[in-house]
Amino acid sequence: MSTFVYWLEQVSNGVFQGSIYALIVIGYTLIVGIVGLPSFAYGDIVMCGAYFAYLVFSSFGNNALLVFLLSFLGSALLGIVMHKVCYEPFFNSPRHISLMCTIGMSILIKNIVQLVTRSVTLDIPSMFGTGYIALGQIRITVTQLAVLAIVVVLVILFTLFLQKTKVGVQLRAVSQDRQAAALMGIDVNFITMVGNAIGCGMGGIAGLLYAVYYNSFRATMGGAIGMKAFSAAVLGGLGDISISSICGLIIGIFENIGIALAGTGYRDMVAFLFLIAVLMLNPTGLGGKKKGLLPEKKKEAKNG
Repeated sequence: MSTFVYWLEQVSNGVFQGSIYALIVIGYTLIVGIVGLPSFAYGDIVMCGAYFAYLVFSSFGNNALLVFLLSFLGSALLGIVMHKVCYEPFFNSPRHISLMCTIGMSILIKNIVQLVTRSVTLDIPSMFGTGYIALGQIRITVTQLAVLAIVVVLVILFTLFLQKTKVGVQLRAVSQDRQAAALMGIDVNFITMVGNAIGCGMGGIAGLLYAVYYNSFRATMGGAIGMKAFSAAVLGGLGDISISSICGLIIGIFENIGIALAGTGYRDMVAFLFLIAVLMLNPTGLGGKKKGLLPEKKKEAKNG
């Protein structure tokens, strides 16, 4: 295999892997947008989506509809619980209280799954078979193509949901200005809970795809996933879902470049070095700041 083909294969693998990160980041950015705060429990909810899929595989076999349904609904239910415990009681409290609650929720979820699974790595069967398509010397597996297709369909459906449905419009309104949305008659607490549930549900499906992609599950996988979701959201400026999802794709590509340069043990190094470099050059990220997502400090008017 020539050097060019090798690097092309690494980039193509990064695109497929980055598509999963893009889906993870979409759910994360939705939560940040409507709540106004990052969530440190999101990675573990993504992990739970993968665990729910494992439960279906081990109990009912390769039932694709049931796998996707349980991963989405189970993770969405966790999102509702997280909203009720970590966000809703503290909307009028200092912001760090909710952040600390999400850290506690993350530890709780991870430890429960570790107790249930005994902290062992579990095998996830391939839903889409083991076939591949050869494009010259590059092999693209059926699983990679299926994952990419599912992500594209979900992104299109989610975009239509935000633009064409009443709930989607209300979610966008709350993300822009909570007080103005409340004055317009929107039940902000309910819409925030719905958005949190949808974001976590999408994260659950992304966790399912992540586990199927690597054919394995472990209870500690949520930590790294959560950090990558947060990093991609920051890289996108914590504002625009589309830009943040593209940043997730970029992180996936740079991860595979890191594997090619330094091996699997350093797969995260290149991606995070890229993140640091971008933020040093442009602290607002690639997408800039979006009004209404995170409250900005008001500048004091100067007299005279």
